[in-house]
Amino acid sequence: MLLSLSIRDFIIVDHIELVFKPGFTVLTGETGAGKSILIDALVLTLGGRAESGQIRHGCKRAEITAEFDLHALPAAQAWLQANALDETPDSCILRRVIEANGRSRNFINGTPVTLQQLRTVSEWLIDIHGQHAHQSLLQSQKQCELLDAWAGKTELARQVAAAHRHWQALHRQRLAWEKHRSQSLQEHEHLTWQLQELSSLNFSAEDWQALQADYNRLAHTASLLEAAQYSLETLSEGETAALSQISSVTSRLQALIDIDHTLEPICAQLESTQIQLQEAAYELKHYQQRLDLDPQNLQTVEARMAAIHGTARKYRVSPEAIPELLAAAQQRLQILEGVVDGSTLIDAEQAAWNEYERLAGTLSKARQAAASNLSRSVTEIMQTLAMAGGRFDVALTALPKGGQHGLEQIEFQVSAHPGLPLRPLNKAASGGELSRISLAIQVITSQSGITPTLIFDEVDAGIGGQAAEKVGKLLKQLGQSRQVMCITHLAPVAAMGDQHWRVSKATGTQTASSPTTHILNLDLPARIEEIARMLGGETITSVTRTHAAEMLQNNRPSEP
Repeated sequence: MLLSLSIRDFIIVDHIELVFKPGFTVLTGETGAGKSILIDALVLTLGGRAESGQIRHGCKRAEITAEFDLHALPAAQAWLQANALDETPDSCILRRVIEANGRSRNFINGTPVTLQQLRTVSEWLIDIHGQHAHQSLLQSQKQCELLDAWAGKTELARQVAAAHRHWQALHRQRLAWEKHRSQSLQEHEHLTWQLQELSSLNFSAEDWQALQADYNRLAHTASLLEAAQYSLETLSEGETAALSQISSVTSRLQALIDIDHTLEPICAQLESTQIQLQEAAYELKHYQQRLDLDPQNLQTVEARMAAIHGTARKYRVSPEAIPELLAAAQQRLQILEGVVDGSTLIDAEQAAWNEYERLAGTLSKARQAAASNLSRSVTEIMQTLAMAGGRFDVALTALPKGGQHGLEQIEFQVSAHPGLPLRPLNKAASGGELSRISLAIQVITSQSGITPTLIFDEVDAGIGGQAAEKVGKLLKQLGQSRQVMCITHLAPVAAMGDQHWRVSKATGTQTASSPTTHILNLDLPARIEEIARMLGGETITSVTRTHAAEMLQNNRPSEP
């Protein structure tokens, strides 16, 4: 969920700090006030294209910071952890700075990142639906993911993709074997010799750490013995040993306890100290006895380390990577040994394909049922969104050879008006229609979706009356399970919001020569005035105010 957004010196915004809440938030305002700047700023933070023209006039840079709650996004948390970007594991702070030269700097949780990293994590955070073709719903892969999530088969889809990758790997190996059989035999011979050499080291990462510790100890045995002897002399064996002096002090003070009882805890502390020092002396004595000055042991350790270093240099790896190199050689050799005649590899490839077909077949059956249900549900909602007679369909086109995403290609198709044939979503719907269809799909699939924040940019364009009220109710319903924000010009939609922000633009003043955008969180009286303005335009009467108050009073969740 989006928690906060800070915008500084961006287009006509000087400085805005916004705090977001769950539920359905509406943004209203006059045309040209800068409502879309909020979305533009978010798009930029999520990895959109940066330009110097986005910097507010007269400023050196623009800066946008967005904070997100990741409690419901374990995949995003795992990605941040894998990329060492999880300084705050339960939240994610994205920051984008645009310089006057057009360059931008990107940060995740305060760490500089690439633009691609910014875009990767953004895919989990926000889905923006506006009157344009560049939104995730138009992407074939997103349509596939949405259908699988609606069917409750996201995990099965992952298994299908993994099975296909496994089959592809075996398929490539089999083709390579057929083309380069002689090379495989040579590789087999080379790996056999390499395996013998690496195995002869009898080496592991744990052995290397222990060997380094042994070398360090043996190389400094004389110093360790000298330090141990000095410590023993100081503690217990010297003429002025600490233990003797502490014992003398303790005895003298104990003789005076009858005179002054306040010396008793001091004597107790001294006795405890004496016991601890005595134990330390015993341990030092045992440590000294265990130290070995035999130079032969050092030579043995040095010889083994030299052999390990020599092997590591030969194969151009670090000593710690030798076990991994050995495991890779063993794995590759096993494959080559199993396909000397090709039959084992062919069998493995066929088995992998059979497993893929089994999983993909199960997924196809679930998709067919889910596609029918989703098509019917979206079509029903379209009838109430100024698209009476329109149809929505999830087309499943069989792929003869299958693919990573299954045995069929998934395509969302729509006929926005009666009598028109079904066509791909990005070719058959206008901007406003596309936004409303997106809204219908998001409401229906809200329980299976994973993106926590949805933004709709004027999804009510071109509609009014009951259709506008229906859009508002759908957004309200969607806000019960997701964080929803919508830019709207229609009062019936605005009245459904759980929160209401008004965007306004102030012209140049003595302190600010250029116009600036402001966003105000409205209380109930201010909401009544704003909705009355949306109903009546410039002239606001008591009738429009009463109507606006009634609309807000009747703002209750309802089924679409």
